[in-house]
Amino acid sequence: MKYQSTRSFEQVSDTAAVLRGIAADGGLYIDPQLGERPFDWQSCLDLTALEMAERILHHLLPGYTDMASLVKRAYEGKFDCEELTPLVKVGDDFVLELFHGPTSAFKDVALSMLPQLVTAAREQESVKDEIVILTATSGDTGKAALEGFHDVDGTGILVFFPADGVSPVQKAQMVTQAGKNVKVCAVRGNFDDCQTGVKQAFAAINASGMLNDRGKRLSSANSINIGRLAPQVVYYFIAYAKLLRRGEITVGEPVDYVVPTGNFGDILAGYFARLMGLPVGRLVCASNANRVLTDFLTTGIYDKRREFLKTSSPSMDILVSSNLERLLYLASEGDAALVAKLMRDLAEKGVYTLEGKALERIQSVFSAGCCDEEQSCQTIGRVWKDYGYLCDPHTAVAMHVAEEYKKTRESRTPLVVLSTASPYKFPAAVLKAIGGEAKGDEFLQMETLATLSGVPIPKGLSGLKERPVLHEDIIDRDQILDYVANLL
Repeated sequence: MKYQSTRSFEQVSDTAAVLRGIAADGGLYIDPQLGERPFDWQSCLDLTALEMAERILHHLLPGYTDMASLVKRAYEGKFDCEELTPLVKVGDDFVLELFHGPTSAFKDVALSMLPQLVTAAREQESVKDEIVILTATSGDTGKAALEGFHDVDGTGILVFFPADGVSPVQKAQMVTQAGKNVKVCAVRGNFDDCQTGVKQAFAAINASGMLNDRGKRLSSANSINIGRLAPQVVYYFIAYAKLLRRGEITVGEPVDYVVPTGNFGDILAGYFARLMGLPVGRLVCASNANRVLTDFLTTGIYDKRREFLKTSSPSMDILVSSNLERLLYLASEGDAALVAKLMRDLAEKGVYTLEGKALERIQSVFSAGCCDEEQSCQTIGRVWKDYGYLCDPHTAVAMHVAEEYKKTRESRTPLVVLSTASPYKFPAAVLKAIGGEAKGDEFLQMETLATLSGVPIPKGLSGLKERPVLHEDIIDRDQILDYVANLL
């Protein structure tokens, strides 16, 4: 099966798409026939989580010869529950907890799988070169990628994060990462600076051919890599199957999903599930105060020329949502020339406008809402007080947007909120919201939160303070290319 660039007619196999991460023209790889190839989605609903993952990933990436073994190696024994992503009822709605993996964030679902996909693709494509994973992170991707790729033979990984744009817990997770093949570097700037720098490094290094005689190739662990995005489709099916087994829905009944998102990968996975036949109703995009996606989905105008706001939900502090490019391609029915023009406009002018049928197709499925800092804090406190449920600021954004969305919809379709991180990754914000005192550093705050709430600290976060710092590099945003080149 061929994957195609969103910006041209460049096509490669699915295994090659995973290895490359990003197309030569800067576009993102996508299956142009997604939604046209038949998939028996109902047969997935009685399977275990791992069986479901194997079936879905085989459909999305059929070029892999032994997906069942890859899934088993990715997940077995690594999550604190066999179901991978538990579904919890909170009030009238449901919360899909995606943070039960080794780094307590939703990225674990995908980044436990991606190293298996990369190493298998390397073997199937008869590639002898080392695959160097080049990644920008707004907080959670970095640690999850490091956890997945550290000491994996035939790979190296380099992670850039905004120096003042992640929580202290997220930073500690990254800078204490051991492994003979890992490197972590802070950047004086925001996530968009990191992401732009990484994309520019990809383009410049590949265009120069500097790696041709060095036995190395670049790839990515960001959701621009289809191998990172595909595993995220699985948990939409898991949530639907759980609702069905509990008698909350009947087969074929739609379910709405509210997704906190910054780079648009987590919610795009839900759209992929919909194209595969799963009865996904509305996909509600929940943004924090950096509401660029809310504005686009409402008006068709994507404008990054605005103040960048630092919030208590840093993984959503993003003004350039890379995965939206894939939706533009699908909504425009494969108009790669249009997508390339829109991406040029964004890079050169900082703004683009989508009109006509493509925008109508998007708005027929996607809704949007946003949540400011005060609303996020109030939501954490209210949910704790009313339901005894402890949520992090990203989940609170989605819960607030869900409440506002329910006021406007006509149906009473079951609603699932995706919870993307453990509250212990952001203890100061959570403590403040539930009436506690955020004294001391974040590690002391985790202990205070555990005492106050009775919710245990995830084992991957406990003891984090005692681990030695192994990565202390910090650079300016315009130094990313040189930094990468010097390490290769």
